[in-house]
Amino acid sequence: MSTIGKSSSDVCSVRGSETAPSNKITSCEQKKKEGLCENNSRITNTTSSIDDVSNDIDIMNISNSKHNEELKRAAELHDEKLFKQPPQEEDCPICFMRMPTLGSTGYKYYACCGKVICSGCIFAPVYDNQGNIVAGKKCPFCRTPAPYTDEEAAERERKRVELSDPIAIHNLGIYYAEGLYGLPQDYVKALELFHRAAELGHTGAYRTIGCIYDVKVDEKKANHYYELAAIGGNVNARYNLGQVEWRAGNFDRALKHHMIAIRGGEVDSVNSIKQMYTKGHATKKDYTKALQSYQEYLGEIKSTQRDEAAAADEDYRYY
Repeated sequence: MSTIGKSSSDVCSVRGSETAPSNKITSCEQKKKEGLCENNSRITNTTSSIDDVSNDIDIMNISNSKHNEELKRAAELHDEKLFKQPPQEEDCPICFMRMPTLGSTGYKYYACCGKVICSGCIFAPVYDNQGNIVAGKKCPFCRTPAPYTDEEAAERERKRVELSDPIAIHNLGIYYAEGLYGLPQDYVKALELFHRAAELGHTGAYRTIGCIYDVKVDEKKANHYYELAAIGGNVNARYNLGQVEWRAGNFDRALKHHMIAIRGGEVDSVNSIKQMYTKGHATKKDYTKALQSYQEYLGEIKSTQRDEAAAADEDYRYY
């Protein structure tokens, strides 16, 4: 007898009719009542266990979906913080103009008073309280004479470190990293100082740590510290992030980073957006906006005094 198209109970019934007398009940239903199957083994109730598994799967799916939503929301909040325009650096304490971001020559830190002075005010003559020009190299702000030896310069940095000055702490870390001013080369000590400076609010220290991990080829850690520095307003770290996203093919994110860096005065980001435009990864409107943003920045930092300083000596160039 063919069993195609029949249910399992039908098949079991047919087999019973072929092997048992007609006056005995041997159907599958009867065996189920007795708790037995064809091989006389006990039948277990699998319906509830299947339902339990199904419920567990549903719970897991809901849990995974909720977890994914939380991860997505966390990523959105992170990006909101990351791509927010950071605050500007403090203005020069002498001329009260916006500080240039070209750190190599646009400004200088003075350990005598802990002030950061712009190149224009460094170049300008220093006057005493009576209006007379002060002879010799002195701090433009507190008029303390410049240190005569490396040891004296390092001692001033140490005093500022004792006052928890984050810039001095970062500088001391540089001295240990490079073995300057008579200090031994000690990378462990340097890294400790960089972390301490960063925790005290020096965004450049986060960038320095990022550079260290970049050299060690740990891109994940490097980017983490670059992000911390960029959020705090470090334009060099912001530029680095833009380049990282560009190499990864995330052109929208790269463009965002470079635009923020340009508003902070990073000229290399202008060049990056120009390259993105020529390669079809940015629009003409994007490049035009980048040029306009950089011109706005220049309008805020330019002054006759700073121009005179830059014209007199390349060491006073500020853009």
